Amino acid sequence: MSRKIGILGGTGPEGSGLAYRWARAGEEIVIGSRDTERAEKTAAELRARIGNAARISGADNASVVGQCDVVVLTVPFSGQAALLKQLKNSWKAETVVIDTTVPLAATVGGAATRMLGVWQGSAAEQARELLPPHVALAAAFQNLGAELLAKDTAVDCDILVCSDDEDAKRIACELAEKIPGARALNGGKLENARIVESITALLVGINIRYKVHSAGIRFTGLPTR
Repeated sequence: MSRKIGILGGTGPEGSGLAYRWARAGEEIVIGSRDTERAEKTAAELRARIGNAARISGADNASVVGQCDVVVLTVPFSGQAALLKQLKNSWKAETVVIDTTVPLAATVGGAATRMLGVWQGSAAEQARELLPPHVALAAAFQNLGAELLAKDTAVDCDILVCSDDEDAKRIACELAEKIPGARALNGGKLENARIVESITALLVGINIRYKVHSAGIRFTGLPTR
């Protein structure tokens, strides 16, 4: 299926990591940023790493939203609401948004291991409130670390996908399984993103205590496909 995937916040570690994995899998990617030059620079760096045949370009956030069929939100929680409000009138009809946001905060001098309270219940539910009704939303990839995505090796992680829209859930699952080693799991309704987002704080703490960067989650006892 021909589709164009935009990644808002694509110049950051998580966004560029997802862009790298999906471009390697043959997807067409548009890196989004407030700064067009920065987006184009990141796109050029990824093309150089994968090969110039890779379909990766860069653009400002509004342009990304206007041209892409799937848009992945990889900005920090502190910037999520402002960005979605700014883009309110830019969305195409039937766009699918995949939100990866986790509302984490750091203690003074520490790592980001503390969950922030979100009025709507989760970052994903906040995104749903700020997106137009004609945009479908899924929450996914919150538990997959940027350092793993930046490597060439297979990941060892299940990807929980939560959504109230079956098409959005299906597309997020398809993209999850484009990443070698990842397995997509149906996480149920969008409100379950509250649980999935909180797992990230636990994983950050585990990574710190065990001095690793690769802790992920696996669910056992499920039927093989």
